[in-house]
Amino acid sequence: MTSATEPKAVEVRQAERVYDGPEGPVVALSGVDLVVEPGTMVAVRGRSGSGKTTLLNLVGALDQPTTGEIWVFGRRIDSLPPGAAASWRAKTLGFVFQAHALMPAMTALENVDLGLRIAGVGRKESDRRARESLERVGLGDRLKHRPAELSGGQQQRVAVARAIASGNRLLLADEPTAGLDSSAAADVFSLLRSLVDDSGITILLATHDPLTEEYVDAATHLEGGRLTMDRI
Repeated sequence: MTSATEPKAVEVRQAERVYDGPEGPVVALSGVDLVVEPGTMVAVRGRSGSGKTTLLNLVGALDQPTTGEIWVFGRRIDSLPPGAAASWRAKTLGFVFQAHALMPAMTALENVDLGLRIAGVGRKESDRRARESLERVGLGDRLKHRPAELSGGQQQRVAVARAIASGNRLLLADEPTAGLDSSAAADVFSLLRSLVDDSGITILLATHDPLTEEYVDAATHLEGGRLTMDRI
């Protein structure tokens, strides 16, 4: 339960993102307001091209809004210069994407360990964190398996383990169950839900998977770059 004085995990305030297209401006987001409470799992649903990924990119400081503000855990991040944004992401966020982006020649343990080593974590500590993260996602018996030896759902679990290994408080997931069958998708959503319930991680995910309704605390719908409805 969050206190009244605790900052929101995510606050998007009247965000608009306009891109220059070959035939004129393209509005990807328009007047978006979104609040995500700490320790909750919130879904942004909508069809392909609705603006979901654009919204996640703004929250992750991978892009900047044309107008509006983005706040994460009480810090305004929409105008951070590239170097500061990269440092902030490393200390705050974990990402899970539709594509697992695992190194095919590396084992599950090595894939998770690699991200930690890039972040500057020492070998002994990175090995410990990688093992613990894989155990948390139910892959303690698959540490030495390479991606080709894992199912699609298991590969996504490795991606989740990599995202949480740094101990960050916010996880952004972009279509994390795309390409998975309903059973594997349910397993991934159940895993994400357990991270919220057991570890207090906040998760904001973009998806068009109707299974999310069973697992999230709140859902909102994007259509044509605008939020059209909310469910709490």
